[in-house]
Amino acid sequence: MSRFVIFAAAVALSTGQAVANGHGGADAPPPPKPDVMTSPARAVLTKQGSKLVDLKGMTLYFYERDTSGKTSSCDGKCAESWIPLAAPADAKAIGDFTPITRKDGTKMWAFRYRPLYTSAADKAPGDANGIATTMQWRVARPEE
Repeated sequence: MSRFVIFAAAVALSTGQAVANGHGGADAPPPPKPDVMTSPARAVLTKQGSKLVDLKGMTLYFYERDTSGKTSSCDGKCAESWIPLAAPADAKAIGDFTPITRKDGTKMWAFRYRPLYTSAADKAPGDANGIATTMQWRVARPEE
């Protein structure tokens, strides 16, 4: 008899929960979804080691003259050959990626406070022709 009472109490409690959770009870609103921003770049492994690429697979580069961590030293003609990795105006930091403001007021992405660029010399994903033009430009690597 006591087993029946315990069983009946368990059924009553679980039924009460079911009724309260969607069958006549007041439902609590679902928690808001967090703003999920996608990382502006990713690391890939190549024969030369890991490197950073943009979301299209284009190799990213660091410029040796970018030393402050807050601005880009590549403007004007430089930015025609070395295209800054653009960030939206409302961009917020995502892990090691931070937005920085360029001299013209636009935003670009930096990795560990080093501005990121693609090279106009690269025509297809995976190309790394930018390092051949000058030693001041290096392939961006996640371990640096």
